[in-house]
Amino acid sequence: MADVVMADCGIVFDGRTAEAGPLGGAETAFVALAEALAARGHTVEARSHCHRALRHNGVAWAPLAAGVPRSCDLYIGNRSYRVMGLVARARRRLFWLHNPARYLRKPRNLWRLAWHRPTLVLCGRYHANTVPPWLPSGGRVIIPYGLLDEFRQPAEREPPAPRAIFTSNPLRGLDWLLELWAARIAPAVPKAELHVYAGPAVYGADGESARRMEAVLARADALHAQGVRRHPPVRHHELAAALAQSRVMLYRGDPGEAFCTALAEAQSMGVPAVVQPLGMVAERVSDGATGRVADGDDAFAEAAIEALRDDDLWRRWHKGALATQRGLSWDEVAARYEALIG
Repeated sequence: MADVVMADCGIVFDGRTAEAGPLGGAETAFVALAEALAARGHTVEARSHCHRALRHNGVAWAPLAAGVPRSCDLYIGNRSYRVMGLVARARRRLFWLHNPARYLRKPRNLWRLAWHRPTLVLCGRYHANTVPPWLPSGGRVIIPYGLLDEFRQPAEREPPAPRAIFTSNPLRGLDWLLELWAARIAPAVPKAELHVYAGPAVYGADGESARRMEAVLARADALHAQGVRRHPPVRHHELAAALAQSRVMLYRGDPGEAFCTALAEAQSMGVPAVVQPLGMVAERVSDGATGRVADGDDAFAEAAIEALRDDDLWRRWHKGALATQRGLSWDEVAARYEALIG
């Protein structure tokens, strides 16, 4: 078994945070991988801006400010150049990326990449294509996110009421969706509802970012008469229950995403999705089999209306998603990381 060290210098979180309330996709992935590696018998030390040391689900958490072990078998630096080389000696050094990689061109990233030569861990084809080919590194590997068990055990079900759902960052196209919903989709399906599960708390956002999110969510509140229902972010099992009652996930897509956990969770639950071909979202939705990748606003609105009204179409997309979109478990993902130790 291996000694594994993982480090993140973003928002305040630890293993208990993921159970106590909503948490962003990258942080959820960090916790899930740490716990999956521990469950496979490895010694896992996790460092973040958590408030105190604790052991949870087999993972030893401690504040990043308290330092890291000097050596390990596998070191995983998460997202930021600040944690790329914290462990002095590692048999295998990884740099886990969660956003398109063009930001690595900045000098503060380049010299650290050239010095530490970590293997870059990427989430998919689109993500890999954002890495400049000349970028110094110790190699590149594609390992997609896993999905939590709550989203991987759904049963086949009958078409639900015309209830759409949005579960992503409100700054990723929710304002656009609300306009299209009010102008095109809601008038065509008068009993339809759009349920929005979103808020700044998921991302640890404050200041200007939080104000921008709240401005979009205020627009959702103003559309109550058009069937829009705003909900605070919820825990994973509550989100899975909401998805199980939803008929379609509506999401435009965003070039700034690398994986899109929101879509992966919905598709794994058998919820058809309507998206546009932006960024990597077409990797999450199989056009015509589990939903629609709609080229243009008119096509998006038409596909959303069909999904909300046509039971036969819904059944076909629902069964297609259940059959093909279950994704990887975090144990399967952990096994791929384990194989990199050598």
